[in-house]
Amino acid sequence: MRQIEQSLMQCGFSRIVGVDEVGRGPLAGPVVAAAVHIPPEIDLEGIGDSKKLTPRQRLLAFQEILRWGEVSVGVATSAEIDRVNILNATYLAMRRAIQGLTPAPQICLIDGNRPVPGLSVPQQAIVRGDSQCFLIAAASIVAKVVRDRFMEDYHQMFPEYGFSRNKGYPTAEHREAILRHGLCPIHRVTFGKAV
Repeated sequence: MRQIEQSLMQCGFSRIVGVDEVGRGPLAGPVVAAAVHIPPEIDLEGIGDSKKLTPRQRLLAFQEILRWGEVSVGVATSAEIDRVNILNATYLAMRRAIQGLTPAPQICLIDGNRPVPGLSVPQQAIVRGDSQCFLIAAASIVAKVVRDRFMEDYHQMFPEYGFSRNKGYPTAEHREAILRHGLCPIHRVTFGKAV
């Protein structure tokens, strides 16, 4: 999974960062992006597409990424999502994650089909990058674990919505809870038509 990074290193890039986000589809909660740099000499096991890992595998990989890598997380709140739309909020979270790294990356590998606007760092968008690129896969794991923890905390505040189980996604249980209790402060008002 490091072929893309190896080709960039052959072009003279050494500080390569993977970037991914989680939380575009839910009806509630933030979108969370992570930017991750892991030195090329560090070979971590268990890094892959976060959606294909079990929660335990994700947690173990997350701990190894934090131990050996440099990590920055960016968040866009549900209020920001309502204000600027989900796509722009995703870019906002990604920019925040990238800007949190010191020193700055030489190039960012972005999961998706287009670069992040407003980013001064060179970047390369990679479709399905979390299944093709080690650093993007690491970023997807970090973003998923961090966002899940946010939603578990929100479950303590708003237990009637089942956020610890549905993580804000539009499950039948979650939709029924919205119909029964209305929206809570972390719901995305602009997504209301999806209920």
